[in-house]
Amino acid sequence: MTSSPAAANHYDSRTIWFHWLTAILVVGQWIGAKTIDMWPRGSLQVDAISMHITVGIVLGALVLARIWWRATDGRRLPEVGTGILPLLAKAMHWGFYLLIVAVVALGLTMLSVHSMSFFNLFMLPALTSNRALFRSVHSVHDLLATTILIAAGLHAVVALVHQYVWRNGVLARMIPRLG
Repeated sequence: MTSSPAAANHYDSRTIWFHWLTAILVVGQWIGAKTIDMWPRGSLQVDAISMHITVGIVLGALVLARIWWRATDGRRLPEVGTGILPLLAKAMHWGFYLLIVAVVALGLTMLSVHSMSFFNLFMLPALTSNRALFRSVHSVHDLLATTILIAAGLHAVVALVHQYVWRNGVLARMIPRLG
């Protein structure tokens, strides 16, 4: 089976879905974290926090699967641009992976220093109780999560520049094909 020139310059569907699902979960997690305190204290807030924890773990697993896929079976396309641009693109992608894994690890660290109810079903026990450590880790967790969101915004702007200013088709490589 021969592939069309357009297909040859397009990521495989699994890579595309990893990309967009990661983007949706990152934005959703950030919005969820920023709105947790808007829920009334009690059962609804516990559920919001529990959902944030659950989706965070899913996001961490997704990124690890994405890294594995990229390293093994994911389609590799030719680099676009010259000079420092390909290096910047590679650094941005690996930076995203590193930041997301770090944010998930910090979230798990917070769980280890502060016991929490999980969907009001059971308590997630803390290995130790250290309020100061919890606040410090939470601050770094929040800072890195916001850094990811800012970097994702920059990533989107650069993709649009590739598409509409440089007209080199980079954005089209990551758009799911219909049919």
